[in-house]
Amino acid sequence: MQSAFKQSDYLVHPNIDPIIVSIGPFDLRWYGLMYLVGFLFAWWWGNRQCQQPHHAAQGWTEKRFSDLLFWGFMGVIVGGRVGYVIFYQFDHFVQNPLYLFDITSGGMSFHGGMLGVISVLWIFAAKTKQSLLAVGDFIAPLVPVGLGAGRIGNFINGELWGRVTDVPWAMIFPAAGPFPRHPSQLYQALLEGFLLFAILALYSRKPRPVGAIGGLFLIGYGLARFVVEYAREPDAHLGLLAFGWSMGQWLSAPMVVIGALLMVFAYKCGSRA
Repeated sequence: MQSAFKQSDYLVHPNIDPIIVSIGPFDLRWYGLMYLVGFLFAWWWGNRQCQQPHHAAQGWTEKRFSDLLFWGFMGVIVGGRVGYVIFYQFDHFVQNPLYLFDITSGGMSFHGGMLGVISVLWIFAAKTKQSLLAVGDFIAPLVPVGLGAGRIGNFINGELWGRVTDVPWAMIFPAAGPFPRHPSQLYQALLEGFLLFAILALYSRKPRPVGAIGGLFLIGYGLARFVVEYAREPDAHLGLLAFGWSMGQWLSAPMVVIGALLMVFAYKCGSRA
């Protein structure tokens, strides 16, 4: 397939400038804008949730939520960077520990960001005398749109492309070479982002057992990421690991298991939120 294809038969990445506008030394980048979109959506949807009777009964107010959102955003940034370095660049980190702070080189990990957010939620739950599972249930529906926006940012940047393929919608990413590839960033934006949000938004409209919404998020994200990884190009320096799985799949599989156990526990032992 790689020797027989014609470039004219496939889509070509539009090669969008990652910088929207430059003002002096400041660059407004599409990827940064996507983070802002995710943050603003989470702020809007969270305030909307505060108006729902079953959330208000739990003590959720706009002020309490805004405090949590700020620290949650910090958890995403710090956890995402630390997770990327530990999960994907550990050998480089051992050789140069200061690489952890080299944010100009890029590199964020969803799984690391999730662990950072869980740490923030745990501290917040302890301070407000709420259960960690209840706080997680409130936050879970706010996350997917930001994930989807981030993947669109990856697509605009022409990075994290998919594996070589000959499907009709395959796309040539100039930075990845001459062969057509899956636009896996868009698959992730659709599945991990907007479809998962729709599922969680519908499911959370009614009171659910404590822990069930968070469990559904873990299952939904884990399954979506695991499946799309079969179309996404593995990290060059890691390749495929045991069972032919990528690092993303190894990090996502436990999410599905933990999410399923959490939902079983919620429906058997949990109280209604």
